[in-house]
Amino acid sequence: MSDINSKANSNPFKNIDDFVKKVDDMKKQEKMDLSSDQDLSIAIMNLVSIEEHFFFTAEKTGKPEYFDLLNEVRSMRKDLLKKIIKEYEGEVWCISKHLLAASYRLMEVGTKALSGGKKEEAKEMFDKAYDLYSLFWGINMKLVNIGDVKKIDDGMLNKADTEKKGVFGKLGMVVKKVIDCCIE
Repeated sequence: MSDINSKANSNPFKNIDDFVKKVDDMKKQEKMDLSSDQDLSIAIMNLVSIEEHFFFTAEKTGKPEYFDLLNEVRSMRKDLLKKIIKEYEGEVWCISKHLLAASYRLMEVGTKALSGGKKEEAKEMFDKAYDLYSLFWGINMKLVNIGDVKKIDDGMLNKADTEKKGVFGKLGMVVKKVIDCCIE
């Protein structure tokens, strides 16, 4: 029983203020510049999208030189991703890339829905994009203990909840509190 309690007490989602303090301390020690890192993450999202466009353009036009451009952009994206993801295990590198790519694509779908007057659909896509973006930061700032994620109760992500209480809700609160892209 004490083993269960000690694991419950180590749950990183227990106290959002502790997360914010941890990140603030890291910023003070100049270990991270989250404002620049956030800008960089958005640039990386766009580079992934450019890779996709070079792929489709090469295939549609039959011009393999677009693959050379794709390779150049991919190399740049990898170098830039290393600036944010300094330590990783297993497939965290690839997971991170895909989280950013999926977040970007959902933002694009949301923007198209919004311009088409589908505000509710747009909001749903934007929320999902932000969830994935928050998960990217949660994993890469070591705020998510991957071992604890599987222990989150399904009831915590209840569709009828007015406020998210699961992993995404808590990470979203952390990201809102610690990452301010408007700080110069």
